[in-house]
Amino acid sequence: MTDELEPISPAEAKEMYLNARKREVSESTLSGYHYRLKHFIRWCEDVEGLDNMNDLTGRKVQQFKTWRREDGDLKPITLEGNLDALRVFVRWCESVDAVTPGLHEKFEALMPSLDKNEERSNDILPVDEAESILSYLRRFEYASREHVLLELFWHTGCRLGAVHALDVADYYPDYARLELCHRPESGTALKNGEEGERMVALDPDVCNVLDAWIAHQRHDMTDEHGREPFITSASGRMVRSNIRETVYKVTRPCYYSDECPEGREIETCEGACYTGYSKCPLNVSPHAIRRGSITHFLSEDVPEQVVSDRMNVEADTLNKHYDKRSEEQKVEQRRSYIDDV
Repeated sequence: MTDELEPISPAEAKEMYLNARKREVSESTLSGYHYRLKHFIRWCEDVEGLDNMNDLTGRKVQQFKTWRREDGDLKPITLEGNLDALRVFVRWCESVDAVTPGLHEKFEALMPSLDKNEERSNDILPVDEAESILSYLRRFEYASREHVLLELFWHTGCRLGAVHALDVADYYPDYARLELCHRPESGTALKNGEEGERMVALDPDVCNVLDAWIAHQRHDMTDEHGREPFITSASGRMVRSNIRETVYKVTRPCYYSDECPEGREIETCEGACYTGYSKCPLNVSPHAIRRGSITHFLSEDVPEQVVSDRMNVEADTLNKHYDKRSEEQKVEQRRSYIDDV
């Protein structure tokens, strides 16, 4: 089979690949391809001495994986992104007779196993990404269930359990408020029990979304306890796992931007499938939105006590686990209060 291949260096193959994709993807996506493949080229040239893509084998890919993991001390989720970008590249190389046909299929056994909860325990949704997601939803999916969930998580900083617990009667449109209630007897306990009960003020634009949801999109039904859930599916109160999956769905970059910064092929990516949203390496959980929301409020100079009360988190816990501002950002914010003293 090697005799049927056409010799080409890894660097030349990479340039051909990038040129072939140039008209198909954005400049930022193309840059992502370049960044993730440059490590493979460096390994070929400086470590392995591999100067012909024809000689690439499954065993050599395993050797690259081991080197890349140790060279960069990478987390499994980052290593997976590197290997997936290489898999897509190798599949393209097969189409131009640069590597042995079917080589890309061997990558499946090489992918690191991921514990999503462990790997993402410190994830945060940055404000620019939150704004991009909400901008897309406001324009193309206004007042949909996806839109309502993202507005609630980002604007209130609530935990998943609090959003799941909401009833229609907990929303006061005339006062622009939500009331969060602890109701363990009917299956919707708050994490901090009665200490977690509170009123949350809403922005008028968010109220407009919630009003439209109730009027046009929400399934009009009661649950088995005679309550009217705020977030519903066709079968009743939307269960927590489905709320989480919806967040995974809409925070995928390919969902709201039609691009993959990891360089994956969206059509074949397992993270783009209905059953595999949680396998996307770039989307986030509801708790990551909570972290992002809290950090955003603090970055906008909202006093810590106000944020603590609104998000139902003790001040020391807020500082230790939720405030993701850099030390430089904090000192510059403090400076604004003392410049005229």
